Amino acid sequence: MAAGRDLDIRRLGHRMARSPGVGVLAALEGVALIVWNLLATPFIGRKRLRWGTVGAEPTDPLPGDEFVPTPKWSYTLGIAIDAPPEEVWPWIAQIGQGRGGFYTYQTLENIAGCKITNTTEILPEHQRPTVGEDIYLHPTAPPMRIEIVDPPNALVLFGSPADIASEESWGLSTWQYVVKSGPDGGSRLLTRGRYDHTPDWKSRLAFGRFPIEVITFVMSRKMMLEIKRLAERDA
Repeated sequence: MAAGRDLDIRRLGHRMARSPGVGVLAALEGVALIVWNLLATPFIGRKRLRWGTVGAEPTDPLPGDEFVPTPKWSYTLGIAIDAPPEEVWPWIAQIGQGRGGFYTYQTLENIAGCKITNTTEILPEHQRPTVGEDIYLHPTAPPMRIEIVDPPNALVLFGSPADIASEESWGLSTWQYVVKSGPDGGSRLLTRGRYDHTPDWKSRLAFGRFPIEVITFVMSRKMMLEIKRLAERDA
């Protein structure tokens, strides 16, 4: 009985917990990190493309690489999580605008009109992502499409404006999540992005490295740290 009450209290606390990245201070933190990384790019740019990775992780093949076979640029980020892949996967499965959010700087994203709500609990209604399903980053921007679902190890999103008939083909991108078993029952969470674009300035702006890479790094780092915190909290 006591254990059941403790579990109910913990679940209530999770629902009442403030979503990650909410508030003016969080928004200022996100802006400051973006500005700092822009200025520091000449010194840390290459390191930033492989933040948190170990060994050959930055170059090892991952599910979804084939969707952008010859990227103009790419990144691979990694983090160790003290929880098994089965405990990490639910947070990845529900990622998306109108779903579980992205666990990043919610206030900052919503200033840009993303209409994001970052959850602090697992949402049963969003635990079954399916191939072909659209995942939105912004309510009015072209979505990314789920191409690979392999619980609890891989979720791959692919984006191509022409592929969803929004405009002619002028860019490709992937957003790859991979969870591998780590030592002592833990996990390694990897995220990878691969981008291709045409010489057109609009294509370069949308899919080129700058300024997208800096913004993506700051947001992805925050996302991975929050997934780590949430998975370890429940584990």
